[in-house]
Amino acid sequence: MESSFRIAESDTDEAVVELNAASDADAARTLSLCLDVPRWVEGVLSARPFTDTRALRRVIAHAAAPLTADEVHRALAVHPRIGERPEGDDASARHASTEQSGVDISDASVEQRLRAGNLAYENRFGRVFLIRAAGRDARAVLDALQSRLGNDPETEATVVEHELREIAEIRATGSLGDA
Repeated sequence: MESSFRIAESDTDEAVVELNAASDADAARTLSLCLDVPRWVEGVLSARPFTDTRALRRVIAHAAAPLTADEVHRALAVHPRIGERPEGDDASARHASTEQSGVDISDASVEQRLRAGNLAYENRFGRVFLIRAAGRDARAVLDALQSRLGNDPETEATVVEHELREIAEIRATGSLGDA
């Protein structure tokens, strides 16, 4: 699956410079906040140094592909339900809050539809609904949620892995660019 958004890129991207300069331990901690899958983290680490953002994005997209069901389960464990603000103030919670900032749940009908959709999704697929919320508003998220409820389990597993990688790209590069 090709990314549905474009990252703003430059040849001297700050995130790439920092990731290249970080110790293995610091880079691993940073990457695990992007996608908490040790095999993926190792795959990205082993590709350092990156020449630019495009090279980093390419590695993010292909490292540890495909993810196993257990890896997806592990990665999803740190993601709150869409429309619910994460608890705590750690880096993972801050990422999720920032990413979901465009999903305005102040409208009671939107909040109710998200709750109902989340429940329907969890009942159907046995896991939290995950979507790259960054760059999307509540309507786009709700539309995607309703659409994805019609997916068969194999198709949905592919979509979830794609969404995890898009979230990892945003977190690793620090930029959504033009959605």
